[in-house]
Amino acid sequence: MISALNRLVDLVEQHLTEELDVSGLARTLGTTEYHLRRMFSSLAGMPLSEYMRRRRMTVAAADVVRGEDDLLSIAVRHGYGSTEAFGRAFRAVHGAGPGEVRRDGGPLRSQPQLRFRLTVEGSNPMDTRIVERPAFRLIGHAARVPLIHHGVNPHIQQHIASLPMEEHVRLKALSGTEPAGLLQVTDGVDPDAVEGTELTYLHGVAVTADTPAPGDLDAIEVPAGRWAVFRTSGPHPQALQTAWAATATEWFPSNPWRLRPGPSIVAILDRAADFSTATCELWLPVEAA
Repeated sequence: MISALNRLVDLVEQHLTEELDVSGLARTLGTTEYHLRRMFSSLAGMPLSEYMRRRRMTVAAADVVRGEDDLLSIAVRHGYGSTEAFGRAFRAVHGAGPGEVRRDGGPLRSQPQLRFRLTVEGSNPMDTRIVERPAFRLIGHAARVPLIHHGVNPHIQQHIASLPMEEHVRLKALSGTEPAGLLQVTDGVDPDAVEGTELTYLHGVAVTADTPAPGDLDAIEVPAGRWAVFRTSGPHPQALQTAWAATATEWFPSNPWRLRPGPSIVAILDRAADFSTATCELWLPVEAA
């Protein structure tokens, strides 16, 4: 995976002024576009699309400062059909328009070329199991919320708090298959999603595929497949978020599995009364790499 990501970075540099065939590259590397984009985003701290935009504007800034060509020629060279579109993209990265930068020499916010390296980590073993599950259904109360990578997501907290206590009891009683108990489900996350992007959050339970969903509940259909299940314990949600990050930095690069499209599921197995600590299972949909 480290080699695949560095190959991807090299191809970005070779195709800065044109569209990059990420799907074709993934096939030649023996993986999928979905997994490649998710691993890039997790390890780089930004989606591939954002990295490409920053690199394109970093190289374009040098052309702007040199002043040898007019702005339209530079815009076209870097894949933009007008100075207006180029100017918007340029300002989004550098915080100033190309005309201002040409006049003043800055400000410039350069994006260095990334290089992924393998470091010796993983001194703490990850408590993981691989399970194969038939198709099942997730039912509960869904809401659209923004993606937040670190800390408590207040929008999810608000959604859960809006449900009366008897509804939590009712949902738990409906649980009919693994993952068992009340679940925190995120679905519809694009592999290129940046923080703040909307996703579907569902507070609910898993039931068998043939179990009808009550009319007042939302449902997510989950196809049959394998899941990597990571058990975490400690301060909540920090321990869970640390384990989630470690799946990208440690577990996937050293195991013959890759992510496949599907919801991510958190099952709360045990918790303190104030939710300051918890034991959880993180379920991620996977397939053989």
